[in-house]
Amino acid sequence: MALTAERIVDAACAILDAYGLADLTMRRVAEGLGVKAGALYWHFPNKQTLLAAVADEILAGGGVIDSTDEDGLEEWAAKLRERLLAHRDAAEVVASTRAMGLGSVDPAMRPRNMLRARGVGAEEADGMAQAFLHFVLGHVMEEQTQSQLATLGVVSSFDGARSQRYFDAGVEILQAGVLRQLGGTHLRIE
Repeated sequence: MALTAERIVDAACAILDAYGLADLTMRRVAEGLGVKAGALYWHFPNKQTLLAAVADEILAGGGVIDSTDEDGLEEWAAKLRERLLAHRDAAEVVASTRAMGLGSVDPAMRPRNMLRARGVGAEEADGMAQAFLHFVLGHVMEEQTQSQLATLGVVSSFDGARSQRYFDAGVEILQAGVLRQLGGTHLRIE
């Protein structure tokens, strides 16, 4: 079977899910595909570009990014969280990809567009969408770390229900802030 960028990304996602980001190396991906590490560089010039493709794969799945429904910011945040939690260390992969300006899938596009469609200015909508995105990424990163530490016995336990409550409360606070910033206008965000 020919070595393709899609096969490489699939193999990298499988390693990420099974072993985590720390063990996701070009050599390990190549071994999983039965090729030499150098063969990967025909498709990805370095590990960061491969991680960007992995981040795009994580974000593109599940209709999180390009959904056209009118669920609002709360539903978008919940769907993004769910998608990130479906892959080990996904929040860290997505956050680092964004920090480096890599990746082609913009997870903040949907909330930005929702806000723009409701009359929010471009710069203000971008700032609000980024605040939501940063909250979701940060929350999930902490959630994934705590869960993994509990599995390793480093911390006594991980309370997923409590984490869900904290997430919901954070999203609610952000939504209230958006409404306040907009002067209490009737912006459907929930």
